[in-house]
Amino acid sequence: MNRVLKSLLSGPAMLAIGMAAGRALAPRPRIAHEHGDDIIEHASEAIISTDDSNTIIMANPSAAAMFATTIDKMLGRPLGNYLTPAPTTHDGPAAYFGDSSRVGRRATDYAVSGIRAGGETFPLEGSVSTVREDDLPIHTIILRDVTGRHQVQEKLSRSHAQLRQLSAALQTIREEERTHIARELHDDLGQLLASLRMDLALLQQHQAGNGSARLIKGMEQNLLTAITSLRRIATNLRPRSLDEGGLFFALQGLRDGFVERYGIACMLFADEAELRLDDTASTAIFRIVQEALTNIARHADAHNVTITLYRINGEVLLTVRDDGRGIAASDMEKAQSLGLVGMRERVWAMDGEITITSDEAPGTRIEIVLPLPRPAEH
Repeated sequence: MNRVLKSLLSGPAMLAIGMAAGRALAPRPRIAHEHGDDIIEHASEAIISTDDSNTIIMANPSAAAMFATTIDKMLGRPLGNYLTPAPTTHDGPAAYFGDSSRVGRRATDYAVSGIRAGGETFPLEGSVSTVREDDLPIHTIILRDVTGRHQVQEKLSRSHAQLRQLSAALQTIREEERTHIARELHDDLGQLLASLRMDLALLQQHQAGNGSARLIKGMEQNLLTAITSLRRIATNLRPRSLDEGGLFFALQGLRDGFVERYGIACMLFADEAELRLDDTASTAIFRIVQEALTNIARHADAHNVTITLYRINGEVLLTVRDDGRGIAASDMEKAQSLGLVGMRERVWAMDGEITITSDEAPGTRIEIVLPLPRPAEH
C-alpha cells in the first residue's frame, strides 16, 4: 500500500487520477481506467475531485471516512463544506491552499483545515493536481489528516517554551546569587582583610628585629595578593561598576581587564548616554560581552577585538568582532559550546536576535539586536 500511495504522489499517477475523476461526473459512469479506479477506491488517503466551481464530483471511501460522512452526501456538494477558510479568489481548489499559480504543476503540500460532518475542524495537508478533460478543468486533491503531527508539534512547542522560561529563571537566580556572593565578599571579607592590613601597618611602626620585620613584610604581601584576588573574584561575579556606574563603565572595566589579562588589544565604541538601561538589559548585555571575550581568549587566537554598541529605534545593536581563526558552523552546534548556548539563551530570553558568522576572514563576528522595553507612559 505504501508503494501505491507513493505512486499517487507522482506526476503520471496524479494525471491518471485526475483523468479518472474527470469522467466520474454524477451519475457516476464507469471509469475507463480500471486500475486507477481500484487505486482510488482502496487508497488510505482521502482523494476528492472537483470541477472548476469547486463542486465535488468524486470522493473515495477514505475521504468520506475522514469527514465523517458518506460518498453520496459529498457528491454535488461545495468543497467549502469540507475545507476552511473559504478562499477569496475563484481559482478552483488551489485557492484553498493559498497559491492558485501552482495549479497544473507537480503536486505540492500545503496546509488547510478540514470540517467534519459534526462541525469539528482538524488540520490537513493537501496536494492539488489539475488536468483538462473535454476542455474542462478537473481538480484532484489528495488530503492527509495531520492531527497527530500537530498535537506532537504543539507539545514540543510548549515544552520548548517551558525550557526557555526555565533557562531564563535559572539565569535570573544565578545572577542574584552572584550579586549576593560578590557583596558578601566585598563587604565582609574585604573589610576584614583591609583591617588586618591596617593592623600590620601599625605593627611595623614598632621596633622589631630583622626576622620579625621580614615576617611582617611577607604577611603584608600575602594580604595584598589576597585583596587583589578577592576584588577580581568579586568583579567577575558581579562588577560593582554595573550597579554604581552603569553598563558603559562596567564594559570599560571588562575591556581593561581583558587587555591586561590576555594581552589582546580591545577597542570599545559606545556612548555612555545611550547605555543608560535597566538592570535586566544591562546585565544581559554585560554577560554576553563577557562570554564573547572569554570565548575569544580561549579559542580564537586573535590579536585584536572590536566591541561596538549603540542604541537606535528602541533597540540595542551589539557587535563583537575579532581577527582570530574564525568559527566553523560545526563548532556552533557542538554540545560542549555552552558559552554560545548561554549567549543565545540570554538573547532569546529578551526576544532578541543573534547572528554568529565568520564570513569576513579572518575572524568571527557576533551581531546581536535586543529590543528595549518601552518606558511606561505617564
